[in-house]
Amino acid sequence: MKTLTVRIPDSVDVDDKDILIMLAAQLYELGKLSLGQAADMAKLTKRAFAEILGQYGVSLFNYPASDLARDIQNV
Repeated sequence: MKTLTVRIPDSVDVDDKDILIMLAAQLYELGKLSLGQAADMAKLTKRAFAEILGQYGVSLFNYPASDLARDIQNV
């Protein structure tokens, strides 16, 4: 597992937990992490992580539009 040290200006009002959740949510949205991996990174259960994704503007249903279009054609 990689460890990253990030310097954030004191003027940014965000705590460490929020930063972890934001990063995990972004990586989940990009398809780089599964829901379980992202939840582990954020130090949350899968359920808790799934429930707060919307607060960070991320859909729980990470389904590519190209797959959706193909599925619609197959109906």
